[in-house]
Amino acid sequence: MIEIIRGDITQCKVDAIVNAANCSLLGGGGVDGAIHRAAGPELLEECRKLGGCKTGEAKLTLGYKLPAKYVIHTPGPIWQGGQHEEAKLLGNCYYNSLRIAESKGCHSVAFPSISTGVYRYPLLEAAKIAIAAIYEYLQMLRSQLKVLIVCFDERTYQTYRQVLENYQNENKP
Repeated sequence: MIEIIRGDITQCKVDAIVNAANCSLLGGGGVDGAIHRAAGPELLEECRKLGGCKTGEAKLTLGYKLPAKYVIHTPGPIWQGGQHEEAKLLGNCYYNSLRIAESKGCHSVAFPSISTGVYRYPLLEAAKIAIAAIYEYLQMLRSQLKVLIVCFDERTYQTYRQVLENYQNENKP
């Protein structure tokens, strides 16, 4: 089940929050900075021990002061025009994050819109990749995981809502 909401991902009461991290995992701007600030300094300390993370892969930490038990960090691709496997890497962010969430026994996970901020991934294309990747994962594994996509602004929220609605209409059994 996928639900699109507008809000602050750091306030989501879910088992795991996904962080649109950079490859260092040491914090940054946007959602990454917000998650690090909300979780407290212990998150940075744990991230320092992880040795970074490659684009499209994912690593797990505790959530510390967040309402979520875990944070799954996944560096999304930087948009370079679409000719450098950006779509595959972005899809991998969602797939690998879901795989980790399920391996930890999570029942719910919240995603931000990965790579659409300072990494400049076109919002509509990113939303299509996110929805397709999440649906394919959930259907392939017959997963009961509840997935939230948490949109910070109205434009992102409306885009994801429309993409989800279109995907569901096109993929009716």
